[in-house]
Amino acid sequence: ILINFKYWDGANTSAPNFVLFGGEESIDYDRDINGFLPENAPHFKALLVYIEHRYYGKSVPFGTKEEAMKNASTLGYCNSAQAIADYAAVLLHIKQKYSAEKCPVIVIGGSYGGMLASWFRLKYPHIALGALASSSPILYFDGVVDPQVGYYTIVTKDFKETSESCYETIRKSWGEIDEVGSRPNGLSILSKKFRTCNPLNSTSELKDYLDSLYTDAAQYDEPPKYPVSRVCGAIDGAEGTDTLDKIFAAVVTYMGNTSCYDMEEFGSPTSTYDMFTWQVCTELVFPIGHGHNDTMFPLAPFDLSSFSKTCEGLFGVQPKPHWVTTYYGGQDIKLILHNFASNIIFSNGLRDPYSSGGVLKNISDSVVALNTVNGSHCLDILPAKESDPLWLIMQRKAEVEIIEGWLAKYHADLLEFEDETRARSQELE
Repeated sequence: ILINFKYWDGANTSAPNFVLFGGEESIDYDRDINGFLPENAPHFKALLVYIEHRYYGKSVPFGTKEEAMKNASTLGYCNSAQAIADYAAVLLHIKQKYSAEKCPVIVIGGSYGGMLASWFRLKYPHIALGALASSSPILYFDGVVDPQVGYYTIVTKDFKETSESCYETIRKSWGEIDEVGSRPNGLSILSKKFRTCNPLNSTSELKDYLDSLYTDAAQYDEPPKYPVSRVCGAIDGAEGTDTLDKIFAAVVTYMGNTSCYDMEEFGSPTSTYDMFTWQVCTELVFPIGHGHNDTMFPLAPFDLSSFSKTCEGLFGVQPKPHWVTTYYGGQDIKLILHNFASNIIFSNGLRDPYSSGGVLKNISDSVVALNTVNGSHCLDILPAKESDPLWLIMQRKAEVEIIEGWLAKYHADLLEFEDETRARSQELE
């Protein structure tokens, strides 16, 4: 837990608490990449609180990472429901310790942390007044959204809108990789062409690496660098007509010109990677696949049976693909949340592949969707830059204005209730 008192106006003024919910990283990392809290704290005179998610960073149960990850029994305590219960206990403790019972709490998170923020507001409305959930794909479960229009469809759209020729080159490269790889000494040829750190054992190693490179560029297609444009610029600008030379030019541009390229770079096992893989294998079952014939990727739809076998092999568990919608909801979300939910901002950039599972339309006057056509993953809560485009500045401004409205109503209600309490006390006297 990290607490910053620098901007707080104190409990006596009922100044708000802005709380960043940690996701699948250490809280130091989440704090360093978040700009929304420190940039808006002076305006709101807010106390800043950063809470680390159990099992990530230094928040390790059972003494050590090795013991915590020993088996499914110890890993079983790593889930979203327990994480937000932790957050609830921490926030109640902070309210009590600093006499801040009447200080409204606004919870904020991005990606998985954004999912937790929105779910926290639904599950603990007595603790959080409102939530800002950035790039949180809470609908990407259990068939709530069309599985044919998902993550890879948007990745493809990003590249196709940037450059039709780039899109076509990538699309036909997969077959050429397989064709070269099937020749005698073909894998060696590919290893040399793509300067791999270790000899390729199969074409799938290279294809998985390129898949991750393209999706990473699309997900984090941020101004002013716009990596999708850089990747396509390298592909379209490469000399000659050889498709694989063009693809390698994209690798060099995106990853930097190094002596060799590690095919495991995007999926290297780490404790964080392993822990989130556990969560994906149990409760956060995202049915992400190349399920559309018109994506620029080889056809490879999500297969629950194959996914389940992988999880069984890794952890000895079967996934629960219906758990998220059972515990948090998701089916008929517009109707259901319209009836009882309030004070949630769902912000999305529509170039973010995860926006395919996001809430993109207003549900009510206070459960609102703020979308930017050119935005990328969690861009609105990252630190502001002088180079930020106007549309991004306006998205952040809209978020601040909505939160101002929540707080104004809270303080008006608080004053009214306090007046009523005083009046009743005087009558009793």
